[in-house]
Amino acid sequence: MLNHWVVMPTRLPHVLRRCHSCASDRFRPSGKFRVNAHHKLIDAWLLVLCTSCGDTAKLPLLERAQVRSVQPELLDRLHDNDLGLVAELLQDPAVQHRNRIALDWSGAWRLDTNGSDHLDREVIDITVRFTARIPVRPTRLIATGCGLSRAEVERRITEGKLVSAVRLTGKVAEDFTFTLKL
Repeated sequence: MLNHWVVMPTRLPHVLRRCHSCASDRFRPSGKFRVNAHHKLIDAWLLVLCTSCGDTAKLPLLERAQVRSVQPELLDRLHDNDLGLVAELLQDPAVQHRNRIALDWSGAWRLDTNGSDHLDREVIDITVRFTARIPVRPTRLIATGCGLSRAEVERRITEGKLVSAVRLTGKVAEDFTFTLKL
């Protein structure tokens, strides 16, 4: 029987970027956008707040774009300060690269295992689904979900009692399946 685990965000991640006022390296998304129009050109920024001093920084999203080239739905979501759009844009690799930022997901996600009734079987097949692109170590997920230590999970990987089609070392942010032999 296949068990399903879900990794889901509990809040927006922190933005890792140097603050110009206090030299802190963490910002939290304010959930707000700033949009300026200059005749037929439009600029849009995502506003983030320094976690130390509260200073506001702007992450450019649109710069001098033709108003006609911006989809009306996107413009409406920017004007409405849509939190879903904030989450989408923060996870967009192009936005991260353009603004030279990284995301810190520490404490911003949780694992839903649908109970622990699977731990009494000899072989467990589990599929892990991500509702957002949250980079997490598979060993940490498996340790959390099965109530094992990370050292025990790594030992089972080396013994061949924990197998997966994806590499279980490093971080993953996409759905995967693994088999655990107890």
